[in-house]
Amino acid sequence: MRKSIKERVYEEAEYMKETKKTIREVAKYYHISKSTVHKDLKERLVLLDYELAKDIEEIFQNHTAERHIRGGESTKQKYKSLKNK
Repeated sequence: MRKSIKERVYEEAEYMKETKKTIREVAKYYHISKSTVHKDLKERLVLLDYELAKDIEEIFQNHTAERHIRGGESTKQKYKSLKNK
């Protein structure tokens, strides 16, 4: 694995660990695709740092558990803004 990829993987992982941001938010912050972030944090990070990968996996599981709440809130805000127009 190239050094630049390793550095990117560690940067993404540390950012996600500190901020608890979603894959989508991390991708937007680093101006890369969601697919790249997902591959970096799910596959490449395990090869580089298993302990950090376990921490990131916990964050992923938390996001999965909260997904239905976020989606519902987003839909609520969407229709609220349409009603106000």
